[in-house]
Amino acid sequence: MKCYDTDPLMTPTRVERQELQRTIARFRGRRVLVVGDLMLDQYIRGAVSRISPEAPVPVVRVTNETYIPGGAGNVVSNLASLGAAVSVVGVVGEDDAGRRLLEDFKSKNAYVQGVCLDAQRQTTQKCRVVAERQQAVRYDRETTGPLSHLTETRLLAALADGIAKAEAVILSDYGKGVIGPKLLARAISTARRRGIPVTVDPKPEHFRKYKGVTCVTPNTSEAWACMRREPQSGLDRLVALGRDILKTLNSRSVLITRGPDGMSLFEPHGKVTHIPTVAREVFDVSGAGDTVISAFTLALAAGAPLARAAVLSNQAAGIVVAKLGTATTDPRELAEAFR
Repeated sequence: MKCYDTDPLMTPTRVERQELQRTIARFRGRRVLVVGDLMLDQYIRGAVSRISPEAPVPVVRVTNETYIPGGAGNVVSNLASLGAAVSVVGVVGEDDAGRRLLEDFKSKNAYVQGVCLDAQRQTTQKCRVVAERQQAVRYDRETTGPLSHLTETRLLAALADGIAKAEAVILSDYGKGVIGPKLLARAISTARRRGIPVTVDPKPEHFRKYKGVTCVTPNTSEAWACMRREPQSGLDRLVALGRDILKTLNSRSVLITRGPDGMSLFEPHGKVTHIPTVAREVFDVSGAGDTVISAFTLALAAGAPLARAAVLSNQAAGIVVAKLGTATTDPRELAEAFR
């Protein structure tokens, strides 16, 4: 895959499209470990025809209710849809939300022995009430903060077992307590020792603890927040930011997702690749970042170089944002986009 220093990656040639399709064909069965904050997203949908007589709020007549994995769970869903053999390390409570998550993962043939049950914690659950396609309210149930010593010990054991069998590791950090300093350091050092990629969907508060990873994948606002800087406009400033992140973390790469402007990949020695968006229509950006890190990491596990992995992840994100709701794509759909 050709790269152009600080210039856009142009439309792939026929040979490059064939390389991309060969990489996609190698997705199936690649062993990827997901470590992070598992969540359950609940959507209550309905219609509004009147205002409550008890308070000035709409009365929603419920017509539909759905549950889908969120947070690191959405990364699991994306990987499974793309054909990976997924293992999960995380924590859920002994509650209905936790049971729903485990059932969903098992239905996708994900390996869930690394998910620890903690009766003292509540599974993170986000409930969104949507009236006439407009979100009326969201309420959360969750326990945040550091894990107990017992749960952390169990989690570290599950991590060691999971990395020993994995071809790549994704750290999905939503700041709920699973990605603590000890687990983070252990995951990065073990993955590097084994010579497998380790990528991070970062939380700005933990940013400087991601040193030595293969790639961090912040969006533009997260990238500025990670460096504790006020956002600035202009491509030159973005390039300087990406290079500073690369140097600060001593990582192999940085992939900044830029919404309608596509994404920018930063590699050592000043190499920068700008990849324009391929999305023709955007209906819902929910979970697009999870799609990016899933496709990017899976491509690395399948042997793709960084630039090719980024192009694949950009195309995957372009597919899912054209779908309503938190969505995924699959190898057939992704390969078709490169024909």
